[in-house]
Amino acid sequence: MDCELDPKYILDKAARLDILARTASGALVNVEVQIANKYNIDKRTIFYWAGLYYGQLTSGQNFIHLRKTITINILGFNWFGGRGKYHHTFHIREDETGELLNDDMEIHFLELGKLDGLKRKPKDALEEWMLYFNNIQGEIMEEIAMGNPGIRKALTIEQIFFKNQQERRLYELREKAARDEISMVSGARAEGKAEMAQDAICKYLGARFASASNSLQVEVKQIDNIVILDRIINKIYTANSIEEATSIVQKAKE
Repeated sequence: MDCELDPKYILDKAARLDILARTASGALVNVEVQIANKYNIDKRTIFYWAGLYYGQLTSGQNFIHLRKTITINILGFNWFGGRGKYHHTFHIREDETGELLNDDMEIHFLELGKLDGLKRKPKDALEEWMLYFNNIQGEIMEEIAMGNPGIRKALTIEQIFFKNQQERRLYELREKAARDEISMVSGARAEGKAEMAQDAICKYLGARFASASNSLQVEVKQIDNIVILDRIINKIYTANSIEEATSIVQKAKE
């Protein structure tokens, strides 16, 4: 979503968020990255959270339209005491009983420094991503990437942008083509035209995997069910290999 917060929604002070997204259920998610400790992350977090929550309503709208608002802070410094706990989550609760007031406020702090130099394998996807943000190199990150498609894709994009300007420009053009195809597919869904969806999927496969995708493109061309094609479209852009793309097509047909 647009990361600019209108000043009228945040006590007449303009702000720009790092990443602002909306989940399928309608919840707002703000991801903030803070490298240096400016000694205000607690107040800054509440300030931004309040602006997002308040800004959901226009004049006259009912409070029932307010959706859960989540802030995730990725910190390059340690804000909380202790050495073991690196993930802190906050809600609004009653002091004595711990009863939750409601679930609309959720704030996370991830302290990267507390996982720096981890001596064991990461226990879950969260620890894997935190090690990635800590710029872990070598066999450990290679092993993580093998089992985590999201991190594998992130590393691939990194490598592309580290290469020369011409290759980087080619990558940007391919990404633009993929986005254009997504827009075109929206029209295909609305009109129920399988041919448009088939073309969009095949063009992406050709740009992403070249001739290695030829046989898969033939298979896609034989699918005339718009519901199945829609399932493929929703997943195909996450494929990092022709094998993953083939698996997405097969599962969509089941």
